[in-house]
Amino acid sequence: MKIEDLTIKTLTTALNMRQMRQELISANIANAETPGYKAKRIDFEEALARAIDLDKLQSMRTDDSEHFGVGGGSFKNLKPEIYEDTNGMVTENGNNVDRDKELALMAENEIMLSAAVQLLNKKLGILKYSVSAER
Repeated sequence: MKIEDLTIKTLTTALNMRQMRQELISANIANAETPGYKAKRIDFEEALARAIDLDKLQSMRTDDSEHFGVGGGSFKNLKPEIYEDTNGMVTENGNNVDRDKELALMAENEIMLSAAVQLLNKKLGILKYSVSAER
């Protein structure tokens, strides 16, 4: 049985991206003393919003099998943007990692990760209930 539910796709994608963010922040903290290391950031929220296509303004109707899908975004080709953070104070060794900032970002990401897990568990619980109620 394959479940093609937008909520489940969104939450699982968000979980994967949040895990990537957690690993990136951990790498930043681990390299806080590495000369020349620049803190890395990951942005996926905008790409995820395009994939969800909530407002339907970014996609065109493709009712005919001859139509091409244009602009709506896709979970299959969702790629987060990873870049070097140019903000922050650079130390004398060229490193710009601020441990306190990284720890705060990690705590925030952990809260969001936990919330996504809880939402996914609720959604799966609803699906489980609906399947068992049909019997």
